[in-house]
Amino acid sequence: MLEHNHTLPAEFVFVGFTDYLPVRITLFVVFLVVYTLTVAGNLGLIILVNMDPSLRNPMYYFLSNLSFLDICYSTTIAPKMLANFLASRKRISFHGCALQMFFFACFADAECLTLAAMAYDRYAAICQPLLYSALMSPRVCRGLVLLAYISGSVTSLVHVSLAFRLSYCGSNVVDHFFCDIPPLLSLSCEDTSINQLLLFTLCGFIQSSTFVVIFISYACILKSVLHIKSSGSRSQTFSTCASHLVAVTLFYGTLLFMYCRPAASYSPALDKVVAVFYTVVFPMFNPIIYSFRNKDVKKALKKLFEREWIFR
Repeated sequence: MLEHNHTLPAEFVFVGFTDYLPVRITLFVVFLVVYTLTVAGNLGLIILVNMDPSLRNPMYYFLSNLSFLDICYSTTIAPKMLANFLASRKRISFHGCALQMFFFACFADAECLTLAAMAYDRYAAICQPLLYSALMSPRVCRGLVLLAYISGSVTSLVHVSLAFRLSYCGSNVVDHFFCDIPPLLSLSCEDTSINQLLLFTLCGFIQSSTFVVIFISYACILKSVLHIKSSGSRSQTFSTCASHLVAVTLFYGTLLFMYCRPAASYSPALDKVVAVFYTVVFPMFNPIIYSFRNKDVKKALKKLFEREWIFR
């Protein structure tokens, strides 16, 4: 894929956020704390789901996969970003840039599909309770997760293959803090209209189709909940969906802004700010959202702490 006669730079250099050293050191400390909390929080949630028998159901199976994806795509970006805060020259090798772009796009697309699977799970549990065990059998759950990873890998491979077949005969300075597709395409001296079209089409299809699944699922859930006469039951039903809705709003809001808009509206400064939220900051929020707003997770945490206290 990468061996051809086009002009290829040996490396790319990131502009990053700032060249002012005190600010870079401050950002390094802040994002080091954020990344540490992201890994620790999501890893803790994965361990909790797999340790507690009460959490071994489809909803938490998808949640543990969501946490795994958050760790993976945050790790794709954060370590290199942290190293560049302290480096005099913020560089990445040509092949390293290709790998970073591939894994980030793969995990981001897989997360969209996982969030859609979680919404369908809530629809099946609330609107089709008698068929829930069949609709969300272990085989179906594993198939949905596998589909998420395969789809993410295929679409990511398309983007990376086309992006790294272009000639980069001018500057190798990327006005970003990681190898994202739009800023990299802006460096090419070839026509990138096909790349832009596929970026808009493939990303738009995955994001819009999964968003439609989520929207329809929650529309059906809302219709079912409105037929429940007890206000307490309605509140309890909504509480099982609240955490997921918050996670969906945070994730899709930024992704739709970044990738489902015309290339002419690309703004490097604004996009870097938005990108740092969905690549580094938002992955830290999912364990917090699901821990503090979910009774089952809070109960499992309480049991775990009580068990640890007894054994001491």
